[in-house]
Amino acid sequence: MLTVDFRHFPLTPGDKLLDLGCGEGRHAINAYIAGEVDVFGVDLSLKDLATTRERQQPFAVNDGKRSFHLQCANALQLPFADHSFDKIICSEVLEHLPDYQGALKEIQRVLKPGGTLAISVPRAWPEKICWHFSSEYHQVEGGHVRIFNAGSLDKEIQQQGFSRYKKHWAHALHSPYWWLKCMLWDTQEQSRLIRLYHKLLVWDLMQKPWITQTLEKLLNPIMGKSVVFYYHAGRKP
Repeated sequence: MLTVDFRHFPLTPGDKLLDLGCGEGRHAINAYIAGEVDVFGVDLSLKDLATTRERQQPFAVNDGKRSFHLQCANALQLPFADHSFDKIICSEVLEHLPDYQGALKEIQRVLKPGGTLAISVPRAWPEKICWHFSSEYHQVEGGHVRIFNAGSLDKEIQQQGFSRYKKHWAHALHSPYWWLKCMLWDTQEQSRLIRLYHKLLVWDLMQKPWITQTLEKLLNPIMGKSVVFYYHAGRKP
């Protein structure tokens, strides 16, 4: 399930791309498959990095036109030189970081002038419903530490010299699923309703039927769980 839409974040052969907080590799692996690019995935979780490596292996090729690298590192102290990357993805990460401003500064440091950045965070009002129904949802280890106001975050990023060229919402069908999980947090493993909804989401992901794809497209502006921003760094290329 991709949050960043590569139609708005096109890859160019030879690009060096950083997926900051890559998790289990959904964006990093898709970028590796889609383009002749050098992909670097960074995360604090060794377990997630191991899962990413395992999932990437079936797609690994030795054509000399792309590469795939994984590293355990802190978003506040990235082990890369200034202006190392043409593109950076930071999807569903900033809401986990007490010092998200520090991560934004590191992004600014390692991204090339004229490079592109994609950032996504949970949308405020669907997230507030989750927090209302379950404190465990955001108090678990590695959970969300804040709810972003999208407009304020966008303004803050642009004040650092980034120019936004696209914004959209994503994953509307996932909002009710997480509301149900939060409402039934203590019994969610036994909930038949949640299991059925999860099957629906998997079916949508694997089969991409027109009915759910169209429904989500229509609902995203209203109740999309994530908001996604796209920026040029420093100047528009």
